[in-house]
Amino acid sequence: MIRADLSDIPTYVPGKDIDNATKLSSNEVAFTPLPAAISAITEAAGGANRYPDIAAVELRGVLAEHLELDPEQVTVGCGSSALCQQLVQTTCLQGDEVIFPWRSFEGYPIFARVAGAVAVPIPLLPETQGHDLDGMIAAITDRTRLIFLCNPNNPSGTTFTEAEFEAFMERVPSHVVVGLDEAYFEFNRSEDSPVATEAVRRYPNVVGLRTFSKAYGLAGVRIGYAFGDPEIIAAMNKVAIPFAVSSVAQAAAIASLNAADELMERAEEVVAERDRVATAVGAAPSQANFVWLPGEQASDLAGRLAEHGVVIRAFPEGARITVTTREENNRLIHAWEAVHNG
Repeated sequence: MIRADLSDIPTYVPGKDIDNATKLSSNEVAFTPLPAAISAITEAAGGANRYPDIAAVELRGVLAEHLELDPEQVTVGCGSSALCQQLVQTTCLQGDEVIFPWRSFEGYPIFARVAGAVAVPIPLLPETQGHDLDGMIAAITDRTRLIFLCNPNNPSGTTFTEAEFEAFMERVPSHVVVGLDEAYFEFNRSEDSPVATEAVRRYPNVVGLRTFSKAYGLAGVRIGYAFGDPEIIAAMNKVAIPFAVSSVAQAAAIASLNAADELMERAEEVVAERDRVATAVGAAPSQANFVWLPGEQASDLAGRLAEHGVVIRAFPEGARITVTTREENNRLIHAWEAVHNG
């Protein structure tokens, strides 16, 4: 009764959480939602007996103004993860191919295989832990329908330049869609990194993907947004689950967008702490709200830090440590010193 190939699809694994430990494993922010968002959530909850606006008209209008795009170029979903899956469903039939960097967001291969597409991971460059854009181009075949780029990349925190992106897009066939995933956009301080709102104006086959789960502190209400060519956006809406974005999430997102200045103050605090944490643990610079330690001993490191009350994320390729508040980061640094200095 069940599709035979589902046994081969990996299960999405969230960051671990241990009672009474500092959780730095899921790239969440430690801040609560913005005060205006909390008020909006509370008010919207009173009308939870009614279905939400299926088209999210008000939110899409606010987002369109925020992005300087038309409402028809914007859609919302149950987190950017849902939108990534909708983009696969929109572009791929059985046996079509989805190219993505690896390691990167672990949802990419899952979304591809759920849709019956072939996942084509391209390893990160070992020297820089950045995207192998040349390798991605070389992997394009006549079955390629979609390419995901994660900028900044999760978990390495690396970015690519505007010039590298332009050279990449010049070689991507016009019928292949490029999903430019900017889940950590608000933390990116690279001056020469491409920006999806500009890219979608130049390339009809680029779709930008962002989320309210990270910098905005709304991971628990699940809302993200995508933007690009109106035809692609309309197609993504066709495969969306009806009413997937709750009225609570829509209200919280609108309130958060209207408090952008306060949001950026919080993001700047994380950016300042990011540099301090990177220095303390010997990590390379990052443009996201985490740092990355490549290496095969990640599980051992995670276990030893957990013994000191700090939970990080271990992958086969390395360890990812979320950067949050100064207080939580101090706990990390103290645990790090205890592990390494005995």
